[in-house]
Amino acid sequence: MLNAKYVRKEVRCMVKVGEYEVKEGLYYSIDHIWVKVEGKRARCGLTDYAQKMLKSIIYVEAPKPGTEVIQGEVCGSVESIKTVIDLISPLNGKVIEYNTDLDKNPSLINSDPYGQGWIFVVESPTLQEDLSKLMGFEKAVKWYKELNG
Repeated sequence: MLNAKYVRKEVRCMVKVGEYEVKEGLYYSIDHIWVKVEGKRARCGLTDYAQKMLKSIIYVEAPKPGTEVIQGEVCGSVESIKTVIDLISPLNGKVIEYNTDLDKNPSLINSDPYGQGWIFVVESPTLQEDLSKLMGFEKAVKWYKELNG
C-alpha cells in the first residue's frame, strides 16, 4: 500500500460551458487567450472557445523569442479557413519561446488548445500585476456562461 502523503498527483478540472471547455488552473483574457503560470514565466494559447469559433486553423503568426509584448496589444495573428484574428498579448514582457510545432501543424490548437496547441511563453517582470487584470477559473466560467447565453 502506498503512503498517500508521498503520492503527488496534479488533478485539474475541465468544465464544459455549453460546448466549450474551460480549464482550471489557468487565467483567461477577454480576448480568449489562456495563461498558465510556470514560475516567473507564463505559457499562453487560444481558448477552446476561440478555436471552436475559428474552426480549422491553418496558420499561426506567433511572436518570436526576443519580441517585447504589451498586455492588450496585438502580438501576432491566427488564420483559419473562416477568418484571420489578431493575437492579443495577455501579459507584458518578453517572449522567450514559441511553439514551433505550430509551423507545421497549426491545427494542434484545434485538437489540443490547452496542451500541445500552446502558442508562446512570456517572461514578465510584472506578472502578478498583469494576472490581476485577467479572469481566474471561476470568473471565466461565469463569463463563458454569459457568452453562451
